[in-house]
Amino acid sequence: MISCILLAAGKSSRFGSPKPLAPLGPKTVIEHIQERLLLTGLSEIIIVLGHKAESIAPFIYKGPRVKSIVNTDYALGQTSSFKAGLNAVSPYSEGIMLLPVDMPAIQPDTIEELTHIFIKRAPLILVPSYQGHNGHPPVFSKRLKEELLCMENDEPLSTLIHKHEAEILKIPVDDPGVTASFNTPEELQLLIRQIS
Repeated sequence: MISCILLAAGKSSRFGSPKPLAPLGPKTVIEHIQERLLLTGLSEIIIVLGHKAESIAPFIYKGPRVKSIVNTDYALGQTSSFKAGLNAVSPYSEGIMLLPVDMPAIQPDTIEELTHIFIKRAPLILVPSYQGHNGHPPVFSKRLKEELLCMENDEPLSTLIHKHEAEILKIPVDDPGVTASFNTPEELQLLIRQIS
């Protein structure tokens, strides 16, 4: 079983308003991502809220595979939100996928491909790449859970990824969405054109 932690806790300072609530077609970014994730075989989707959690919560889907938690320490850094999500992951999960909310262009087929490869090959870390560039979502083995939980809240996850560079399974995918994120309204408009 593979769990996905969807990070939606940040302040979105450069965007100017909460990224999860940005319009993407007729829905919000967070609704769009949830719909895509629910098309896959992921066992659970854990959405980590923080900044403006009360405004975002009504857009969280109800269902057995989706749950949300609030990281009150979200201002300490993205790793603090990932750790909050890790603490909510099922003990039966073999792998933990990490997806930031500002990457809504990833295709469900890509998530499925990464999930199947992870289950089949059981690497320590799986990382998708597009045209030679590493992207999201990485998938971490449950063997790394304690090490991840011991990271400092403001320590970038790339530190741990570099530490285990030799044990990373890199998977080339035909999906530009794995490297496409947005930080400004203009970048979101570019992504919308890419998704359309």
